[in-house]
Amino acid sequence: MQLSRARKLIEQQMVFTSGYNRNAVRLILGEVARVHGTEAVAQLFREFDMESHFELDPAADYSRIGR
Repeated sequence: MQLSRARKLIEQQMVFTSGYNRNAVRLILGEVARVHGTEAVAQLFREFDMESHFELDPAADYSRIGR
């Protein structure tokens, strides 16, 4: 998944704050982590402030999510 596509998908999920959207973001982060690495995930966390918006842990290993 391209980072630009991941950003667009995350932006769509930011409109809502349900558990379904949180899980969708976790799946997106899992794909980004597998393709681009943990630094790309950390960049997305900083860019979208997902720690406070979705209560996700920035130190978690997202590369195993969705496998």
